[in-house]
Amino acid sequence: MREPLPADMFDELCPSSLNPIRFGDKWAALVIRCLEHGPRRFSELRVPLSRVTPKVLTQSLRSLERDGLVKRTVYAEATPHVEYELTPLGRSMLQPIAVACAWTEKHWDELLDARESYDKAVRLDRAG
Repeated sequence: MREPLPADMFDELCPSSLNPIRFGDKWAALVIRCLEHGPRRFSELRVPLSRVTPKVLTQSLRSLERDGLVKRTVYAEATPHVEYELTPLGRSMLQPIAVACAWTEKHWDELLDARESYDKAVRLDRAG
């Protein structure tokens, strides 16, 4: 039995959600991090990725599979199921993602200030 993924793995205040560095689509790096410790079913991925719609998560997984970063395995057993796991190429993304997350955590306040300032300027521009 594998350890379940924590529901708050990507809390809204987690540096991962603020990270301006993108690997693939918006959710790809988070999916890769979810698969770091081994294969997962779609329903397991949905726990920490609850802000992602099932349709968008499916698209992200297909894109990662197409790029050779994720392997999809169908188990045609009495209860058929599908699991996703990182390929060796996908595992090679873990270190760059960790560096990007560390950078985001270090610059968290600056990123939040910049976004707040930008959003305020846009609101004023649209109102004026």
